[in-house]
Amino acid sequence: MGAHADSIALVKIAAQAASEKLAENMVALDVADRLGVTDAFLIVSGGSEPQVNAIVDEIQAKVLEEYSMRPVRREGFGLGRWVLLDYGDVVVHVQHQEDRVFYALERLWADCPVIELPEDPKQQNQ
Repeated sequence: MGAHADSIALVKIAAQAASEKLAENMVALDVADRLGVTDAFLIVSGGSEPQVNAIVDEIQAKVLEEYSMRPVRREGFGLGRWVLLDYGDVVVHVQHQEDRVFYALERLWADCPVIELPEDPKQQNQ
């Protein structure tokens, strides 16, 4: 069945916001059939703790603006290493580059379909 269209749209808005703060290595995964409690993961990286926090702030602001949604749960904020934003149907992981390599979430979910993101998410609404 896969991720719902609304979840995919939310992933793309979050990716666009992350791109505004120069996030790297963005990957979106459709985990709906494997996980059951959420539709999609967005995984992005930042090169420093302040950048990770800035990416998180921008994602929260953009999702609030577009969907009037706040995360159901937010974990790891302030440390700038791995911040999780849980929007129910979409979970966003913003990781420091070093933690991204160490935890390799993409490898854990390698059998899940990839959700295509625009080459440059900043351009998707233009």
